[in-house]
Amino acid sequence: MELRHLRYFQAVAEELSFSKAARRLRIAQPALSRAVQEMEREVGARLIERERRSPRLTPAGAVLLHEAGLLLERHEESMRRVRRTAKGEEGELRLGYIGPPTRMFLARLLKEYARRFPRVTVILEERTPERVWEMVSKGRLSLGLTRPVLAHEALGLQTLLLKEEKLCAAVPRDHPWANLASLPWKKIAGKPLIILARREGAGSHDAIRAACDSAGFEPRIKHTPSLIGTIMQYVEAGAGVGVVPDSTRSRNVALIPLKPQQTIPLVLMWAKEGDDPAVSAFRELVKEWLQEGRLWE
Repeated sequence: MELRHLRYFQAVAEELSFSKAARRLRIAQPALSRAVQEMEREVGARLIERERRSPRLTPAGAVLLHEAGLLLERHEESMRRVRRTAKGEEGELRLGYIGPPTRMFLARLLKEYARRFPRVTVILEERTPERVWEMVSKGRLSLGLTRPVLAHEALGLQTLLLKEEKLCAAVPRDHPWANLASLPWKKIAGKPLIILARREGAGSHDAIRAACDSAGFEPRIKHTPSLIGTIMQYVEAGAGVGVVPDSTRSRNVALIPLKPQQTIPLVLMWAKEGDDPAVSAFRELVKEWLQEGRLWE
């Protein structure tokens, strides 16, 4: 039984007139009558009594009218959902991200995305850079806001550069360096340094070591925690000098840009294949905000 047959039957049952139903459907009355007869043969029961001048529904016909209404309504809603999904207006978006560098814009970005696409469910997962790349490459995340990792090119994922972040020395607010406009890398030679563990951020870890090497000294690394927040706790406690990106924020810690300038990128990344409309819509929103300068306002 085709959907059009249900629509034909629904029109006849509601009009209780083959001629009126035919006009409503804009088809020939004989074709409509044949369609109803075919339905009756298929279900094995009389649906409409035609003995009298005015047709009437049989009990089986009344049940089919109710069920047909539900089926057709469900079909229309399904088609609406398919069309919304195709336009990126419905679906699920699983976003992996790293915390500190996204705090300036992520909440605002998600609020705007929800305003434009209220039927898309956004699932947030905060992870390390390596974990974000791994999960996107395996299809467990839709896209990620993270830093490049050593194997990022081999994973074959697409990226959009959002910002090159400056590396800064992090010291307590009452430290003698706190009000400096910049600080040479060689000034932190011999100081106990606190930097992110390489397993959690190989890009930033290696960039810091490379900058120290260029400045002519071997860094004296005291702590390598897994989280930027832990670095800041160590700094506040006076345990040493932190080296962090300039997006890191703490009320009790001052950041001084290190010279010569060394940067680490923040990127939006996604899989080349299997890009669904909800992902495309999010990516286009990020591009729009980048072009308009709203991402880092």
